[in-house]
Amino acid sequence: MIAKRISEYFKEGDLGNLGIGLPTLVANYLPPEKNVLLHSENGFIGIGPTPEAGAEDKDMVNAGGHPVELVPGGACFDSGFSFLLARGGHVDITVLGALEVSEKGDLANWMIPGVMVPGMGGAMDLVVGAKKVIIAMEHTTKKGEPKILKECVLPLTALGVVKHIVTELGVMDVTPEGIVLRELAPGVTVEEIQEKTGATLIIPEQIGNMVH
Repeated sequence: MIAKRISEYFKEGDLGNLGIGLPTLVANYLPPEKNVLLHSENGFIGIGPTPEAGAEDKDMVNAGGHPVELVPGGACFDSGFSFLLARGGHVDITVLGALEVSEKGDLANWMIPGVMVPGMGGAMDLVVGAKKVIIAMEHTTKKGEPKILKECVLPLTALGVVKHIVTELGVMDVTPEGIVLRELAPGVTVEEIQEKTGATLIIPEQIGNMVH
């Protein structure tokens, strides 16, 4: 549901980047008629849907090492050129996971003190180079603690970069005034999503449905 909703942010001809994990599922919901091309930090443009079991190409994987298809018109290149695209403002949308997001749009998604993690990787380049940063994540931690906070506690990846947050509970926009609740998932109430959020949500008069 999260990945499907995020696919609706992409416009005709966009160049996008999908982070490791949940964000990669967005590729399965992008309609071909939009002509969206997806960029991968490990050196290509043109990520297609996840191949069927048995049809994988061991030489064609995304930045997370998972098998993908290459769409017609796709191109491969070295990682230097790939990061030139990420840093140079050529990526229209990047979709990433997050450990924490603040009400100001600050992002923490690369390190938990005392826990071995892969490192920041290409996220630091993408969040400052992409024109729009969208977060795809579960609303709370496995312990039920909020991941959307007034201020991030974990080490930051970047300041003020997040524009949209999509979780299993709803869709939110980060604005200069704070986080605005735009849509609710089926069966979720305003009271529930606020209770599970560590920042005060701005509630407009009309709230849409996350499932269109």
